[in-house]
This record gives sequence, C-alpha cells and structure tokens, in this order.
Amino acid sequence: MARLDQMPFQIDIQDLGYDGRGVARRPVAAPLRSAAPVRADPAAAASDGGDGTPSVTPSAAPADAGKTVFVADALAGERVVARLTARARRFDQAQALEVLRASPHRVEPRCPHFGVCSGCVLQHLEASQQVVAKQRVLTDNLQRVGHVTPGEVLPPIVDAAWGYRRKGRFSVRRVEKKDKTLVGFRERDPRFVADLSVCHTVVPGIAALIPVLSALVDGLDARSDIPQIEFIAGDPTPDFGGIALVFRHLQPLSAGDRATLVAFAQAHGIAVFLQPAGVESVHALWPQDPPLAFRLAPWDVELRFRPLDFIQVNAGLNERMIERTLALLDVQPGDRVLDLFCGLGNFTLPLARRAREVVGVEGDIGLVARARDNARHNAIDNAHFHAADLTLDLSAQPWMADGFDSLLLDPPRSGADQVLRQLPLDDLQRIVYVSCHPASLARDAGYLVNERGWRLVSAGVMDMFPQTAHVESIALFER
Repeated sequence: MARLDQMPFQIDIQDLGYDGRGVARRPVAAPLRSAAPVRADPAAAASDGGDGTPSVTPSAAPADAGKTVFVADALAGERVVARLTARARRFDQAQALEVLRASPHRVEPRCPHFGVCSGCVLQHLEASQQVVAKQRVLTDNLQRVGHVTPGEVLPPIVDAAWGYRRKGRFSVRRVEKKDKTLVGFRERDPRFVADLSVCHTVVPGIAALIPVLSALVDGLDARSDIPQIEFIAGDPTPDFGGIALVFRHLQPLSAGDRATLVAFAQAHGIAVFLQPAGVESVHALWPQDPPLAFRLAPWDVELRFRPLDFIQVNAGLNERMIERTLALLDVQPGDRVLDLFCGLGNFTLPLARRAREVVGVEGDIGLVARARDNARHNAIDNAHFHAADLTLDLSAQPWMADGFDSLLLDPPRSGADQVLRQLPLDDLQRIVYVSCHPASLARDAGYLVNERGWRLVSAGVMDMFPQTAHVESIALFER
C-alpha cells in the first residue's frame, strides 16, 4: 500500500460525484494560503495550530498532477484545502479541511454529527440543489450506461426534507474504554458506530428515543450481546404510538432484561420485538399484537405490516410516488395490470381501485401472504397476489395466460433485467419502472429501447432520501 501524503493541499472541485463527494483533479504543485475556514474536519485537530485552521504544505505532489480525487464534504465550484485519506491506482480519496471559496449553494449542516455519521452526506448542500444533482445522476446514467435519453425529464417528486425516515437500523456497540454503549448509524469509517444524540432525518417519534436508547441498552445484562436495533413507524392510534423497535440479541435475555424492555415500551407507548436468530425468529415482547399499519388516504387503503417488512421509508414521498405512478400508467377501468416486486401491495391495492384486475407478484412468500391479508382487510377483490421467483421463466404461470395491458416494476437495486428478458412484452402498452438504483434502471432501459423497440417517454427523480446521495427515480416506456 502506498504511503499517504498527509500534507494538506489546495484543490478546485469540478463536479459533484454520484456518492455526494466533490470530484477534482490533483493540481500541479502550487503554493497554498490559509483562510478562515468555513468548516474544518475535527479529525484534523492533531495537525492544526490549535485554532481549527489546518497547517498547509507549500505544494502538492507533482507526480499526482491530473489524477482524479474524490473529496468528501466539498461541492462543485469550490476551492478547498484537503488531505488524502486513501490512494488507489486510478483515483485518490480526500477530506476537505477548509473551504477557501464556497459554493453559493453551501449551507450550514443542521446535524452536529455531520461529517462523522454516515447517515447523511449532503447536509451542506441546499435541498433544491440536492435534487438537481440527483436528476443529473439519473440522466448521466441513462446516457452513459443505457445509451438512451428520455423524451421528457419529469418534474422531481419531493416532500419534507427533514424528519421523514420511518424505517432503518441503528448499530449498537459496547465500548469498554468509554464505559458506554453507543447506539447510532455507522460512522463514515464503517468500523465504528456514531454516538448519536440527535438525528434530524428520522421521524420525530424515533428521534425522541435516540438519547435514551444508549442508556437503556447500557443498563441491560445483555448490553454486549445486542448488535443492532431496527426501527419502523406506522400511523399512531389512540393507544399506540405506531413505532416498533426490534432488538437483535445474540444470547437469551434474562428475566430482568425482558422486564426492563417491557417497562421501556410501556413508558414510551411503543412496541418492542425481539430477534434471537434469523428474520423468522422475530416475535413481540410487548404488546403482543401491536397494530402496525399506515394509510394511503387518497385511495382509502390501509397497509398492515410486520416490523422487518419492507416499506417505503418516506411516507409523504410514497403517496406522491404512487400518484405519479398511476398517472403514468393511465390505467383504465377495463385494464389488467401486472405489478412485479409488489411487496405488501403498496402500488397494487391503489391500482386495484382503478383497474379491472391487478396481479401482484413477489418472491417473498411472507410478503405475499400479508399482501393478500391487506387486500381482504381493504375489501379489495380484484387484486390477486402470487409468490414466484422473478429470475425464472414465468410464461407457464396460470396468471400469465390472459395477458396484461400494462406493467409496473419496482425491483431491488439489482434491477429487473432477468425478468424483462423472459416476459412477453409485445402485447403491453406501457411499462412504468420505479427504481432505487439509477445504473440498473439505465441498463434495463437500454435493453427495452435498444433491443426490444420500446421508447423511453419520460424519466425523473424522486427524493425519497433527502440529505443523502441516494437516487430513486421513475420512468415511463411506451410501445
């Protein structure tokens, strides 16, 4: 491994990368000057003069001139003082220590843990410009990976920029040197857990629990045997706050620990689940049957879920996404729609309010069972759910026999190329593709357009995860 040059250097940021870091080229050796820092890296304290202003070297390494550098916490158009954090053959990585010329779109990060916690990487960029950057990531991927261009770039779908995250996972680690149990997201260095006191992106009910979770776990006999706490939030009821926590534990809990967790749940009006082994081992500790659910009011649908089920993390954005999806599909009363990767029926059941029939297909048998329960719960009899391996040939499935008018896809990050390559697409009129990864969408769009003769009518981003570099998008294809 090459030795890192720890001497700071000046660099001009040319662009914003897909992961939220600034993109630059290592300069030819040039003198440095110091300036009042906009934001300094706390980790640089050991190499500064004690006042937060980093010491700088008079030149950058000439041998690295022109090499690409990804600079954390730097924005396009800025000039920063940076220090290398890692080197590779084709690119280097660095951390901005001081901003000499700030972007007009730079803002003060709201969270005191910004720069340490990995949960957010774009808090220093104003929210509207985060969306602009994500739209560019989408269009760049479509052109570079898929060799396609949408006929129209859709207006971005946005909702609240803060307090939106209703599902996630906190890591837990007992640190004996600190005589403390840390509860939080991973640090940017994933070996460590961020010691959170606040989080402005999770929903308020979960944010309120963060300061007390560390003390709660620290007081348990099993404090060294709890590696994670999953959280999820549905709609509150008069008797229940709508929040559930799942405590993963590597050893059986003592009676005292169980009593402590029950008391915590009762005091905060939340549900506590235990997970002693795999996903199938999750069970309620208190209360025995918490009413976990959320409503999709525009379609008079309520979705019930289990604490580890997949639900869209941003409730407000989810409703806007469903609305956009239904508009793009332009479903008519006589249509038969195929919804692949349907999950709990998040799209399927609203679609069923408009279509003659909707068939939802999902690989997870448990999710299919709960989707069927949700259809019964909402008295929807024209939505039918089936479990199937979507990487295999579906042509012999009975529900494929009558054909479909349109197709909705909401695949995982790996995309939908396998299912698209074996589906009979010729009789469809529209395909709407909801994506959580722009590169896999671009690859699949390239297949549909360049190999199957479809047209990419429109595409746009949906800001499901504000303050992060994560890009969700939606695309419409027509014959």
